[in-house]
Amino acid sequence: MALVVPLRVLRPREEFVSDVASPPYDVLSRDEAFIMASGNPLSFLRVEKSEIDLSSGIDMTDDRIFETARKNLQRMLDEGVLIQEATPCFYIYSQQMGDYVQYGITAGVSVAEYEAGRIRKHEQTRPDKETERTRHIAAVGAQTGLVFVIYRSLPAIDDMLAMTVRERPIYDFTSDDGIIHRVWTLKKDKDIVFLKEVFASVDTLYIADGHHRAAAAAAVCGMKKKQNPADRGDEPYHFIMATLFPDNQLRILDYNRVVRHLNGRTQDEFLNKIKINFQITPDFTQRKPAVMHTFGMYLRRQWFRLDAKRDILDCADPMRLFDVAILQDHLLEPVLGIHDPRTDHRIDFVGGVRGMDELEKMVDSGDYAVAFSLYPTTLAQLMDVADAGLIMPPKSTWFEPKLRSGIFVHRID
Repeated sequence: MALVVPLRVLRPREEFVSDVASPPYDVLSRDEAFIMASGNPLSFLRVEKSEIDLSSGIDMTDDRIFETARKNLQRMLDEGVLIQEATPCFYIYSQQMGDYVQYGITAGVSVAEYEAGRIRKHEQTRPDKETERTRHIAAVGAQTGLVFVIYRSLPAIDDMLAMTVRERPIYDFTSDDGIIHRVWTLKKDKDIVFLKEVFASVDTLYIADGHHRAAAAAAVCGMKKKQNPADRGDEPYHFIMATLFPDNQLRILDYNRVVRHLNGRTQDEFLNKIKINFQITPDFTQRKPAVMHTFGMYLRRQWFRLDAKRDILDCADPMRLFDVAILQDHLLEPVLGIHDPRTDHRIDFVGGVRGMDELEKMVDSGDYAVAFSLYPTTLAQLMDVADAGLIMPPKSTWFEPKLRSGIFVHRID
């Protein structure tokens, strides 16, 4: 089974792409998506988060949500907003945020290789979220969002990317958040053969973001195989739509924490408790840690530096030495009573792109009592964890910019 293949995608006509492209479904609440799509009938949020076209109190498991998504996608096809690519292609998808630019290759990656462990994950999926996305793909008959995949950089592909992006892109637009998105098509036979052969030599791919999308695509593939006794193994549902980025172009941003209250403690009691496991230094003007095992903490309009003490770093389990695990195991859980950060409503997570000023603003508003800034997880750590078949601590990584939905749609029916 080929690891990476070109896809015959649906995509917007050039004049519609900026109206169609939307943030991924899982970074917006229903209300945020409703506001963003308001007045824009072409927004792909009407497919990705179709509940915005239904009553606000609708049960998120209601079949009408998925039927509405299917109808909205079909409407965009019928109205000529989306077009079907004539032949399978690879695409170069670039995103520019300020001076930072990342270039990826949009393609299909093999479900069989994903299930065999050649496409590796580092995050535990939630059954309810996986089921929701599985139902969405099955009902719509398409994968509507991209999986963010990493490969160890290859000079041959780097050179091809550098040559191709000198040409005129098929898309060049700026989204509402200021990110510049550009897309180039690779449709020549020689380019397709070259990329398939080069990727065939790659031992491993890594899912950076989109674990639920990937798991759902694999689940739908399993359903389709059972329904198709003549299955050949190369039908569209055998491939997961993804954008593959070389590791030398990516960065993981810090993924910070804000907590609503101090678990019944006064600020002084709280500080005395955390002194057990951390050295506290006031007036941390840097605000953002520069090395591992160091944290910034914003409390009572002041920044503190927290350095993990040596005894809590004397741990045989390398997974517990991730900064997110140190903070969770030695402060958030024992001091603030947050046992599961994925489900506890007292804690929220703030991607590093929003900066330290945002942490201060959230605490100063009175809605939160304390904020913590963390040193970012590294790509090497992510890949090492995935290679070992382990799972990262919850909320370990934040990638920015996010891949837009609606630029590419992979039909599986």
